[in-house]
Amino acid sequence: MQWSLFLLILMGQCSFLVCHLYEYHFIEETKTWEEAQTYCRAHYTDLATVFDMTDMTAMKRLRGNNQSEAWIGLRNHPDAEGTWHWSLPGMEFNKSETRWAEGEPNNIKHPENCVRMDHHEWKDVPCTIENLEFICYDAKQPNEKFHLIKIKMTWPQAQNYCREHHTDLASGLQQIEDEEFKKDETQSNKSLWIGLFNDTWKWSDESNFSFRNWQRDSWSGSKECAVTKSNDKWMKRDCAKRKPFFCYEDNVILIKESKTWEEALYYCQDHYHDLVSITNLDEQRWVQERAKMANTPHVWLGLRYTCTLGFWFWISDEAVEYKNWDSPGQTDECDMSGAMDRGGQHKWFKKIDHGEFNFICSME
Repeated sequence: MQWSLFLLILMGQCSFLVCHLYEYHFIEETKTWEEAQTYCRAHYTDLATVFDMTDMTAMKRLRGNNQSEAWIGLRNHPDAEGTWHWSLPGMEFNKSETRWAEGEPNNIKHPENCVRMDHHEWKDVPCTIENLEFICYDAKQPNEKFHLIKIKMTWPQAQNYCREHHTDLASGLQQIEDEEFKKDETQSNKSLWIGLFNDTWKWSDESNFSFRNWQRDSWSGSKECAVTKSNDKWMKRDCAKRKPFFCYEDNVILIKESKTWEEALYYCQDHYHDLVSITNLDEQRWVQERAKMANTPHVWLGLRYTCTLGFWFWISDEAVEYKNWDSPGQTDECDMSGAMDRGGQHKWFKKIDHGEFNFICSME
């Protein structure tokens, strides 16, 4: 990379403010779900997609004193094939990494949308009929990540308990294979809930976020559109009812053109703001949803290595503190930049920057 371009990046052609990758808008005018979807797509990006409780907190602030139920972008498609999700936000289900018992899942007592684990094998069962013990995961306690709860509950009750007292139900094969988890499992009464569920609910923008925040008594029901209440819990409602709603505005965009890293940088700065920076896990999860739509195996990020000074940096001037490298020990070389894997775990790869990939721009 030319020294002049390096100075351009560090000294004045980028913002020194942290960009928000998306933001919400609360619309008090009442509309049906479909009318709200049309409005959001015309004025912003789409009806609100919700990633986790941090998003719920942001939406609650926007709502202010308005106590009305409000549409979000989640709608049921009961005739579609269900999708398996992990309860913990950002934990993607990989159908090639499972522990199903022989013949499972079989949906024999339709609907069997939740999973219990017997002797480390998975079985699909009804969510609200069985009462089982369960293991919660706590992200804030690295030395005591798992907590066996010997109170028998339905799956929705267990999920609510874990979210209120810890982080979530234990989710993902890595957690379930953890030695601490297995130790708690052996102390349980044979069967346990794990954080795996199946549903036919889809987000309006077609993202695959697994976060659900149903009120306990609304887990079942025939209504096909979701609202958020003033207590942050979700209910199922008739899509034809008129309600206020939340839109979201996406501040990143995938460019499906193949360019070198430097070409991608100039394109973003000319047409939008900059190549995108990722400084925390929430931003990683938001960007990887866009990366899934790329038509190249990787997408360029605003991540660059300077061999002159010997470190990686974000072109937004953010320090590279949050990291998601595929091979952290890979040798750093001149003329290398960071690219996200389109699939898999969406890890970052160190690529020679004359390679040509799609790329993601930030818009502010």
